[in-house]
Amino acid sequence: MGIPTLITTNTHAVGSSTTTSTFTSGIDSTYKLYIFKFYDINPDNDNTLFRFQANASSQSGYNETITSTSIYAEHTESDSTTGFAYDTGGDQQQGTADQNISSNMGNGADESCAGELFLFDPSNTTYVKHFYSRSNTYYLDNRSVDVIVSGYFNVTAAITNIQFDTHNGDFTGVIKMYGVK
Repeated sequence: MGIPTLITTNTHAVGSSTTTSTFTSGIDSTYKLYIFKFYDINPDNDNTLFRFQANASSQSGYNETITSTSIYAEHTESDSTTGFAYDTGGDQQQGTADQNISSNMGNGADESCAGELFLFDPSNTTYVKHFYSRSNTYYLDNRSVDVIVSGYFNVTAAITNIQFDTHNGDFTGVIKMYGVK
């Protein structure tokens, strides 16, 4: 794998009323792999999921068909709960909803998520577009949750736009897009 090249950074500060973070340029045939790194994603509301969706070239709306699977590992600060499980609620079977890539977050100063999303060969017009995400979330009840999601966009058109959001209001944080040749 080559060295990641920073393409753009979206910064969403406190008070910015950010409901979405959209990347509408820079996703093209220049790179075979795009990596989105997200830091300190902190929602305004409790029980909030961080998620993403794509838009294919010459299409409207962020509603591409997704097939995905999700697993998670968790551990509480008190060591009272540990676990590793398949997350049926994180799956999509030819769905067009936003794809969850975190567990539920709270809105406290110490409650947030961070992670990365890999999008493989989005400009290819022969094959579907695969993705993989891994994030860590501080969950509402003093719990660290590691979420792994993988899947594909069932579309052969080029993916040209990516949008991140929360399902429950505004958020703050930083998202960086890198390209790898």
